[in-house]
Amino acid sequence: MKKYLIILPLLLVCFKGFSQETKAQIQVQSGEDFRKAEFPGGDDAFRKEFLNMVHAYIDVALYAIKGEVTFVFNIDPKGKIDKVDILPRFKNDETFIDDMKFAAKKVKGKWKPATKNGVPVDSKTIMKIRFDNHTYDHD
Repeated sequence: MKKYLIILPLLLVCFKGFSQETKAQIQVQSGEDFRKAEFPGGDDAFRKEFLNMVHAYIDVALYAIKGEVTFVFNIDPKGKIDKVDILPRFKNDETFIDDMKFAAKKVKGKWKPATKNGVPVDSKTIMKIRFDNHTYDHD
């Protein structure tokens, strides 16, 4: 019985020591320096340019979209948009996504990529556009 009384406090001290070690590791990870991707002129400038390219190159009326569409743009470490996704998904949306990717590539201006600890990394930016009666919301 005396053996158990001696071992029990030792085990508690060991477990407490491990828990402090874990907290220290979490603090180191949360101290990372992350900066989001930036477009020259800001998000509003990108939105304006993107919508201008959509209007200039794509006949949105072909898709008969009505309502809000969320665009998710992936910005690679070189500052280029390499992937576009949309939500909600709809029937035959692959062609629509391809057209939106084309319009995004026509936007003048290069993104300054996101950085993590000073190293360029992939990142995402989200933009919502309301389509209504074969038009889109400019604001």
